[in-house]
Amino acid sequence: MNIDPVVKALASIAKPAASLVINQAQRNETVVRTLKQFNFDPAQPPKDVDSVYIYSLIEYGVDKPEAMLNLFREREIKNAFWSAYTANNPLGFVKEVEKFLQGNDLEFDIRLKRIELRAELEEFGEIFINVAKRSKSKDFEPFPEWNLDEYPREFKSLIKEKIRSFCGRQFVFDAFKQFCDKNRSGYFTVVGDAGMGKSAIAAKYVWNNKSPCYFNIRSDGRNRPELFLESIRKQLIKRYQLQNAEKANLADLLEQVSNKIPVIERLVIVVDALDEVEQEAGGNLLDLPTALPEHVYFLLTRRPYTIDKKRLSAPDIPVEELDLRGSQYVNLSREDIKEYIRFFLNDDPDYKNAIRQWIQNRNISDEDFVEQVATKSENNFMYLRYVLPGIAKGDYNDLSLKELPAGLQDYYQVHWQHMGMDEKPQEVKVFILFILVEIGTPIPCEMIAAIAEQDEYDVEVVLDEWVEYLKPQNIEGENCYSIYHASFLDFLKAKRVLDSKRKLFQEVNQRIADYLIGEMA
Repeated sequence: MNIDPVVKALASIAKPAASLVINQAQRNETVVRTLKQFNFDPAQPPKDVDSVYIYSLIEYGVDKPEAMLNLFREREIKNAFWSAYTANNPLGFVKEVEKFLQGNDLEFDIRLKRIELRAELEEFGEIFINVAKRSKSKDFEPFPEWNLDEYPREFKSLIKEKIRSFCGRQFVFDAFKQFCDKNRSGYFTVVGDAGMGKSAIAAKYVWNNKSPCYFNIRSDGRNRPELFLESIRKQLIKRYQLQNAEKANLADLLEQVSNKIPVIERLVIVVDALDEVEQEAGGNLLDLPTALPEHVYFLLTRRPYTIDKKRLSAPDIPVEELDLRGSQYVNLSREDIKEYIRFFLNDDPDYKNAIRQWIQNRNISDEDFVEQVATKSENNFMYLRYVLPGIAKGDYNDLSLKELPAGLQDYYQVHWQHMGMDEKPQEVKVFILFILVEIGTPIPCEMIAAIAEQDEYDVEVVLDEWVEYLKPQNIEGENCYSIYHASFLDFLKAKRVLDSKRKLFQEVNQRIADYLIGEMA
């Protein structure tokens, strides 16, 4: 079958300008329609390699940049893909694609569109494998492990989300480089309040350098020493082809790695959110070694802490901190904040038009908007992450620029009041949020409804209203929810403390206890 008409058809499909949910639904309809246009059965893929390749290109290619469609149309790319597939060598495919693109006009197009090539090659490969499995043809077995990234799959979506609109912070990376240049090994910690961009800094470093990493996430229960060790162990074994290391502790792993690192190279392990670690008293957090081999460095992030909670003792190796709250960094952080606002105003494909319309309706100049929102943010990126999309979505159509909330906690409080959460009829909403606070880990909607003694549909409506603050995820077939950001969790906990005498909040714990007793009976 000729692939050219397929690429032409895919290139002619316009991207729907609707919400994410509608986009996905429309995209699925377009995929089915295009498959039928070329006489494919949407329910049953073909069995031969050439047809599966085209079938996969259709599933992949709807709404994709034309440069990527043209790349997959090339016979050399198709042959390189199949060779890598049968050899279970996805990184070999990347190298062949990069070699093919050198000096090619497609390379310029891909760079111009700022396409993440590896991400696209990985997505196509994963779709091909899925189609191959559905074809039920033995010719595609064994199915390869198609992971092109050197960071773990469990953190891939988090890293991509964090770097999507990343701006600035070069002074942090420069300081870390200077630390590594003057020391043979060591721990470098970035300290900052919630919303100051610590996780984004960690994600950006990992993305740029493909460093081994671990992101502690309390809401997922992914914040224990044993989980950290298991993940880092797998990453180091894969990266350095370590032998007989499946049960090695971190200190032993690093010693093995140090023997394999060339003199001119370094191993940097990135660990985010030490403050979210749950661990018994005694020893370093995550059992980080008290000594490190040469050429081994840790880039850590955490919130401000008291000395009794530091739990990072390394008496014989360099330890340095960069506190984002420091007076020497205030102006640098403000410039990064302003760059971030300009990104939303000028470049963000989802929000720029609506934000620009909002400021035009109020006769505000671009620079006034940038300056005043930067001031209100108090150098807090998370504030901007909420307020700027909120402006675009019309949440502040009844406010002037000066009336926008100031600071992250003020933002939470304004939104709390805007939702009428202190009013009597809204008590059930408060009740549901505090169930999430008290449970602390992802729980299904059915369980929330049972504890709150509410209809499951009504609970889903409440959760949808607060979706930007919650993290929905599918766990063993159930839709579960948890508080997304630690700063919002802190805000809710403060509410609980301030209102601890109210019967409503006392009742939350009692209902949870009654539910758990009932489940155990």
